[in-house]
Amino acid sequence: MTSNSTGFPAAVVTGAASGIGRALATRLAAAGTRVVVADVDAAALADLATELDATGVPTDVADPQAMEELAAAAPDARLVCLNAGIVGSALGAPWEVDPHDWDTVFAVNVGGVVNGLRVFVPRLLASDRPGHVLITASLAGLATFAGGGAYGASKHAVVAVAEQAALALAGSQIGVTVLCPALVRTAISPVGVDPADVADEALAAVEQGRFVVMPHEWRRSVLDRAEHLTSGRAPTPPTPSGDEGWR
Repeated sequence: MTSNSTGFPAAVVTGAASGIGRALATRLAAAGTRVVVADVDAAALADLATELDATGVPTDVADPQAMEELAAAAPDARLVCLNAGIVGSALGAPWEVDPHDWDTVFAVNVGGVVNGLRVFVPRLLASDRPGHVLITASLAGLATFAGGGAYGASKHAVVAVAEQAALALAGSQIGVTVLCPALVRTAISPVGVDPADVADEALAAVEQGRFVVMPHEWRRSVLDRAEHLTSGRAPTPPTPSGDEGWR
């Protein structure tokens, strides 16, 4: 990416201490963007802020007041990356997941996005300048897997919230992109694609104004899910095709 290729002089990234968030923050900083990074892991966040010469704000995205404080620390952010997320302790069938796990996963994955929209979107609109919100969901928000636990359900909710936001912001200067990767090598998964590649594709989608970013090899399964839902047929397990790449 070339200097300032994102077109945004300042950005904020939640869940920035590792994985996709760290890759986004690194790419943005390398492009000359002033970055405010946020994470619940204060020690790792401090290391990242030092490495990138960024502003670090320890933040629990599930806490509305903490998100207000993050927004106050990033008053000129024009790109808001709502990336923070957790898997939870169980990925079984819905009835196998502990009630506390349901509450915790939804508080972070969905509540973190809603809290972010609540504090940043009014500021973006009030500035009367172009801006963008990048929301990290998951392939698990577009395709349903039998063992998704609270994580899969939460990511479906995140995709729906992103759609709501995009519809509500239509005609404004604020764009919305939802990132739906499959497995990525992060603290969540030891296998998958490089987070840097996901960050590059996500930022390219932001520049192009695309709404959904997902691996192309899963497109057929997402379409099949929609066809099953509209026809009333029972769901089938999603599987990738051989056509790889991003769309």
